[in-house]
Amino acid sequence: MDESHVTPQEEACTVLDTRWHPFYQGQYLADEEDVVVVTINQRVNIFGYSGAPDEPQNVGLLDQRLAVEWVRDNIISFGGDPKRITIFGQSAGGASVDYYSYAWSKDPIVAGLISHSGTALSFNPNTPNMSATYWYKVSSLLGCGTSGNVLGCMRSKNTTDILHAIALVPPAPSQALSQPVFHPTVDNKTVFGDYPALSSSGSFAKLPYLAGNLDYEAGFYKLSAYATNKTLAPAQWDSFNLAGFTCPTGVEAANRVKSGVPTWRYRYFGDWPNLRLYPGSGAYHGSELEMVFGTAVDVSDAPNTGAEIATSRYMMKAWAAFARSPADGLEDLGWPRYDPQSQTLVRLAFNNETSASFVDPIVYDAPCPSVNNPAPAQGAF
Repeated sequence: MDESHVTPQEEACTVLDTRWHPFYQGQYLADEEDVVVVTINQRVNIFGYSGAPDEPQNVGLLDQRLAVEWVRDNIISFGGDPKRITIFGQSAGGASVDYYSYAWSKDPIVAGLISHSGTALSFNPNTPNMSATYWYKVSSLLGCGTSGNVLGCMRSKNTTDILHAIALVPPAPSQALSQPVFHPTVDNKTVFGDYPALSSSGSFAKLPYLAGNLDYEAGFYKLSAYATNKTLAPAQWDSFNLAGFTCPTGVEAANRVKSGVPTWRYRYFGDWPNLRLYPGSGAYHGSELEMVFGTAVDVSDAPNTGAEIATSRYMMKAWAAFARSPADGLEDLGWPRYDPQSQTLVRLAFNNETSASFVDPIVYDAPCPSVNNPAPAQGAF
């Protein structure tokens, strides 16, 4: 939309993406739908999640909050509507979106939330003691000491040296994949220590919520396991998929419904020739992003099928419909609000169909325990 012709009634909704990558830039989505797409960066690894004692924790998440505030204050100049900001992210970004809803439940700024393949229940954050141990291991390797305030010394070190030292810190044991040592730390401000209880009590921003995961997330992670000579049995990969993705997504969606929040839940099944990693990779972790962003050809340098093009356009339309009107935009596409007890789980690209179908969530949730244990999928984030 040309900025010179924007009126307050015509301003486009704004979609804030917490995962940036050249293949996931928003040009095609913005061209196809009436949305303004903003992609952001955040500090990661030790620079965003240092765990340094007595210092602010999770500054990567604070970067995300600053980005939302910037969008609120500036997006109207780009044709966006500051009252219709939707944030979405995938994997750790999906968890970040969910974290955001708890950390700023009283002042969320945004109007809608979309979590792709990741929620606050999907993995266990570090305890302060764990993070401090990792922090001092790196500071010791860099000659900055093993206790006390070593931040000044650490800041004097070359980035390359810091990254080399980080690589020498052994990750915590995990069942499937090595987990990063520098990731979110419980500070009870931006990251909390008991998300299951907070979720059950509705201690999140009561904002329209769209959440989902893929039919075979492990299809991507098998490559990482192979690279580290780990071999998991099919049952272990099934546990990985359930613990990190299906079950936590189902619980978060159900608790939103319990709190009266307009909620939609999807499961993506697309398995396209030009995006297939290997025979049997299926709908693997992250493979729906090419549909939302329209970048499958950019990623693969191979042509889309006709059904793939139609699916991408349909998913762009759905995500834009949610962003334009989070409370009811998806209902205009025929998507029912999520109800854990009825046929309201949205299947996308099921059997490579080009529109949505609906099924009872129990079809996929039946193996989920009453309380999810994210440990089997810990390294996925």
